[in-house]
Amino acid sequence: MHPNGSIIAVGIGPGAPEHITPAARQALESADVIIGYHTYLRLIAEIAPHVRRIGSGMRQEVERVRHAIQLAQQGNRVALVSGGDAGIYGMAGLLLEMLRAQHLSGMCVHIIPGISALNAAAALLGAPLMTDFAAISLSDYLVSRETILRRVEAAAQADFVLCLYNPKSSQRREMFDQVCALLRRYRAPDTPVGVVRAAYRPDQQVTLTTLERLPEVAVDMHTLVIVGNSSTYVHDNRMVTPRGYAEHRDLNE
Repeated sequence: MHPNGSIIAVGIGPGAPEHITPAARQALESADVIIGYHTYLRLIAEIAPHVRRIGSGMRQEVERVRHAIQLAQQGNRVALVSGGDAGIYGMAGLLLEMLRAQHLSGMCVHIIPGISALNAAAALLGAPLMTDFAAISLSDYLVSRETILRRVEAAAQADFVLCLYNPKSSQRREMFDQVCALLRRYRAPDTPVGVVRAAYRPDQQVTLTTLERLPEVAVDMHTLVIVGNSSTYVHDNRMVTPRGYAEHRDLNE
C-alpha cells in the first residue's frame, strides 16, 4: 500500500539555519516533498530548494498530517516539518495519533529531534533550567482554560521553574493576566522572569524582568516566558537557577 513511502517528522529548531541538526538537514534534502506551516517553510527556504514544498496556515495541522499520510501511501518520502522539536508541541504526536486512528500499521515513520523553544530561550537567558522545570502552553485551543490554570497552580506550588508557551494571542489576552496573578500567589514579586521572542531569528528580543513587572512586558504567540523558582537569581544580566552544587562544594576555590 505504501511501497518505500515514509514520513519523517523533522524538528528544525528555533529558526536559524546553524541550529538545524545535520540529521534534520539530511532528512529535508532526501525528501520527495516537504510539508509544513508557511512560517517554518520560509525559515528553511535555502535548504533543499529543489524539493517540492506544500505549505498551509495555522490550525491546519490535521490537514497537513492527512496530506503527508496520503503522499507517503503513494510511495513518497515526506518530511513533515515542526518548529523547535517535533515531539514538543510539534507534529510527531499528531502524526502517530492519526496513524493509529486510521488503523495504519507498518508505515515507515521516523522522528528527528530539534532544539526546542525552551532550549533556545534558556540559552539566551543564561541557565534558568538547571533544575526541575515544567512546560505549560497557555493556549486554550486544544486544552480547557480550567485545566491550564490548574496545571499552572500545581507547578507554582511545587516551586518548578515554569516555561510558558503561547502566552498571548490577539483573541486570547486575559489568560496571561490570570496566570500572572496566579503566580504571584506563590512566588515573590522580585522573582526573575525571562521573556524571549523569536529566539535566533532576525527579530529576536530578550528581556529580563520580574514577576511583579511581567504584565507590563509585551508577549505574543512567538514568545516564551521562563519564570524562575524560589532560588533563581540574575547575575551579570544572566538568569541562573542553581542546581545545588554550592550546598555540597566550595565554589570559591
